[in-house]
Amino acid sequence: MAAGKATLEGRVAFVTGAARGQGRAHAVRLANEGADIIAIDVCRSVDDTITYPAATPEDLAETVAAVEAAGRKVLAREVDIRDLAAQQQVVADGVEQFGRLDIVVANAGVLSWGRLWELSPEQFDSVIDVNLNGTWRTIRAAVPAMIEAGNGGSIIIVSSSAGVKATPGNGHYAASKHGLVALTNTLALEVGEYGIRVNSIHPYSIDTPMIEPEAMAEIFSKFPSFLHSFAPMPYHKVTDGKNEGLAAFMAPEEVADVVAWLASDNSATLSGSQIAVDRGVLKY
Repeated sequence: MAAGKATLEGRVAFVTGAARGQGRAHAVRLANEGADIIAIDVCRSVDDTITYPAATPEDLAETVAAVEAAGRKVLAREVDIRDLAAQQQVVADGVEQFGRLDIVVANAGVLSWGRLWELSPEQFDSVIDVNLNGTWRTIRAAVPAMIEAGNGGSIIIVSSSAGVKATPGNGHYAASKHGLVALTNTLALEVGEYGIRVNSIHPYSIDTPMIEPEAMAEIFSKFPSFLHSFAPMPYHKVTDGKNEGLAAFMAPEEVADVVAWLASDNSATLSGSQIAVDRGVLKY
């Protein structure tokens, strides 16, 4: 990932779900732009209803190393976003260490599959509790510290394409992500007087461990009509600086480009907006 232009020099960002995937990409990109990082991740399985492999402490350590390689400081901790007291403590410790809090990337989330009336209560509750309730707890922990710091700032809430459209087969996930839109829009109105902006992003088909090809194939084979709600990502040209090729999924770093822009003053006029990060798929 190329270094940025230090557009966030002197600022501090709090990133949840930072051990890998989108969270790591956001933390590293913001560090490349000059921000010090508070990074948290649960680093273990949330429960048995989430079937893809969980992030590990070693994953979080890799994020720490990448942030430090960018020349920035980082405070990393294993924290479940459902634990409000733990989030409040890491925010307080981060502000004590770095002196301020300017940016929040509420990224942590989980996904599982099933028709709504066939989900177990545990399956439904886990997704809602992490994605919606946990994100509210992130807001609850971070916003008072941002207001007290008095520097304004930017909150980026990571929703999903499922937060703005129907996605049969994971309606509980869609409900949680639609709920994040309500949190975004309400919070934007409530904290605007403090110079804090709040926007949500809505990624689609990002290449992370959350993508479970086998689980998706199983539900689409059972219910082929569901496929109509999941348009394929157009193939697009990608390069890693050495090689070029075509990809059907976006890389987390591509989403991080949008997050870095929303975190910076370059997007100062935006608040209460929903930003699709999908190469136009939602227009199909």
